[in-house]
Amino acid sequence: MKKALKIIAILIVLVFVVIQFFRPDFTNPPVNQAETLQAAVEVPENVQAILNRSCSDCHTNETKYPWYSKIQPSAWFLDDHIKMGRGELNLSVWKTYEPQRQRRKLSEMCDEVKGGYMPLPSYLWIHWNAKLSEAEIKTLCDWTETGSAKIVETK
Repeated sequence: MKKALKIIAILIVLVFVVIQFFRPDFTNPPVNQAETLQAAVEVPENVQAILNRSCSDCHTNETKYPWYSKIQPSAWFLDDHIKMGRGELNLSVWKTYEPQRQRRKLSEMCDEVKGGYMPLPSYLWIHWNAKLSEAEIKTLCDWTETGSAKIVETK
């Protein structure tokens, strides 16, 4: 029994060491400032602070990769979340979205934070400061509503 446990432990350590050599590419895509959300919509400082703290790591091309992005398998988990986040909403390419999609994304942004779906609970485990207060959710939702109305008027 002891020998089997020892072999299993050695195999687990060996697998852990081997997977460290298989890393995702964490190079951020370039940002064209003319395509960003800020280039298209007025973003007040208080809203920008919320977006920077709670949204930018997964929903822009300006991700700040934490220490655990260098350790497998957490790096794969992180890479998957960032790809999914950017695929769903990327504030770095906002102006490439059609006006109808921009309005929908602003509405969804409010719905996601109101419902507690964003930021992801798994993101909040380590980034506890990204959690939004009720006042911040209201601020963000008020801004998305105003921004959406302006898109309707100008497009």
